[in-house]
Amino acid sequence: MNQLPTSIQEATQSLLQKKFGNNLIIKSFSSSAGGCINHGGRLHTSHGSFFIKWNDAIRFPNMFNVEASGLGFLKNTKTIRIPDVIAVGEVDTFQFIILEYIESQRPTGTFWKSLAEQLAQLHAISDNQFGLDHNNYMGSLHQRNDQTTSWTDFFIANRLQVQLKLAVDSGKLSNTYVTRFEKLYAQLPSLLPDEKASLVHGDLWSGNLLCDEQNQPCLIDPAVYFGSHEVDLAMTKLFGGFDPEFYDVFSALSPAAPGLEERMDIYNLYPLLVHVNLFGSSYIDELDAILKGFEQIS
Repeated sequence: MNQLPTSIQEATQSLLQKKFGNNLIIKSFSSSAGGCINHGGRLHTSHGSFFIKWNDAIRFPNMFNVEASGLGFLKNTKTIRIPDVIAVGEVDTFQFIILEYIESQRPTGTFWKSLAEQLAQLHAISDNQFGLDHNNYMGSLHQRNDQTTSWTDFFIANRLQVQLKLAVDSGKLSNTYVTRFEKLYAQLPSLLPDEKASLVHGDLWSGNLLCDEQNQPCLIDPAVYFGSHEVDLAMTKLFGGFDPEFYDVFSALSPAAPGLEERMDIYNLYPLLVHVNLFGSSYIDELDAILKGFEQIS
């Protein structure tokens, strides 16, 4: 059925029939482009449409279970639209997740204002520790979430050091980067303010933001944890695509302490390291530019 493996089609129909009735049948599947980790697309059924994605269960163990957990965590906050998780399953060597299908459209009108307001509400949900009670994924890489009461310690140990070690061990970055990052670590206690642990999406780039049928924001593919709310803001800047109105409204609702721009550079070192590990050298120049900026003021 247009690239949907037969075993997944059969397992999916069985799960959907258990949930919606034995008369449900899958009519067709429309593949979606752009995924670098997962295969996916729209399932057309007699009960309406669903979104399904799948990958190799051995290469990415438990990925969709932790994704379902993150989506459920965000959805339970009732702050911003999150697609319903219909089912998670495994068959043969595949794992898959079935989600509510969101009919995405081009944002208009008050969309960006709504996003700012709803994201600020999400970030207002706090915890007494940074991190999470389980690990998850950032893209296809494991994301460690060891809990601690220090944001700076958490960010260094669970974000920068993990990805830097992976990049150096694989030969994508030279050992000189270890020394460069260690010098940056020494500066971070004076650069990163003490703040509450906010619930963050964790991978908030434009590809993980949809505009739904009611012109409301909808978030997908989270890398959830409790951290600085500014990591989400920084990620929106890394690859662009967010309207200026979003930043105007968000800054009015959540005024930043001085030094926001340099902190966003610091926070974006993490996704840049992730991209170096996933995609290679094309992201090293941007990584270098940020490090050089802090080396000049050290």
